[in-house]
Amino acid sequence: MTYKFQPRLDVEWALQRTDGSSVSMSELMRLLAAVEAEGHIAGACQVCGMSYRHAWGLLRRAEHELERPLLETSRRNGSRLTPFAEHLLWLERRVQARLAPVLQEVAADLQDEIARQYPENRPALRMHASHGFAVEGLMHAAEHSGLSVDLRYRTAVEALVSLSRDECDLAGFQVPDGEFEQAILQHYRPWLDASRHCLIYLARRETGLFLQPGNPRGIASLQDLARPEVRFVNRQVGSSTRLLLSLMLRKLNIDPASIRGYETSEFTHMAVAAHIVGGMADAGIGVQTAAWRCGLDFIPLATERYFFAVRRDSLATPPMRQFLALLLGPAYREFVGKLAGYDAAELGRVMSLDEAFGGAVAKQAA
Repeated sequence: MTYKFQPRLDVEWALQRTDGSSVSMSELMRLLAAVEAEGHIAGACQVCGMSYRHAWGLLRRAEHELERPLLETSRRNGSRLTPFAEHLLWLERRVQARLAPVLQEVAADLQDEIARQYPENRPALRMHASHGFAVEGLMHAAEHSGLSVDLRYRTAVEALVSLSRDECDLAGFQVPDGEFEQAILQHYRPWLDASRHCLIYLARRETGLFLQPGNPRGIASLQDLARPEVRFVNRQVGSSTRLLLSLMLRKLNIDPASIRGYETSEFTHMAVAAHIVGGMADAGIGVQTAAWRCGLDFIPLATERYFFAVRRDSLATPPMRQFLALLLGPAYREFVGKLAGYDAAELGRVMSLDEAFGGAVAKQAA
């Protein structure tokens, strides 16, 4: 890559007054998040790199605009957010979780357009994968290492279809261990070719139910989702997480129509978690990392292995060798290993479909 920049789009929202002028909320949200994390305004100022005077001025102006208090302070307990401020911060995080994949997709389109203006630019690795924590971290690691990766967020099937059409170089997908492995593989089989494709192992991860802190509804299993008072939030149609849930419900003879909110969906694990944090649902489904980051209770349902499918003939190319070196490096391994619910023991291992699935894909394809 000859240019040393990448386009980035951020979410920024504002309060628009009746006279047409507006007040940006970005700096305020950053300060509120720091107060929540630090427990006092002095620590929040240090984290945000702003003076004590500026922080209080920002808070007072915001309270004037919103006509609501934002902080509760005491000498003994420091500072904490008011319920109204907590809700504002939740709204900010929910918007971020919902829009992050969309903004990254648009940023990738912008980068494509920029790259066309640099004919000498070397081709990027094209990655199609669902939005997840290990993938998100991988993109940051690639950026710092100088590896050019063009990421497009797709469902597992969409990614594998793209790989089969040579429209991407890396197709991310996950497969649960145990009894549902074969059913999921059957879903992927039309686009996996044991003679053309091999796999790069990323990680194992825990997928399960997100519950409100303390589990006030007393949810213990999937059967409890059918209780009329329980509100559920799902992943989007086409996602592998939603497919896995449907297989589990079918085994238990639970009609999805009996689950209140089954058709309510979010695009990312963090958006599901934010939905529950905001009190809009009692339970959801996703990877453990999102539940941990949002302080939610978690009931494990399945352990999944996450892979990148690649063409065998691409492994020897310089970009792919650089990609594998990045996966095998200590920095990224340490990052994945610290994600709640992730196991990085076999990170970066290249294997055949037969090695990964015991010949199941090849036998099904025959």
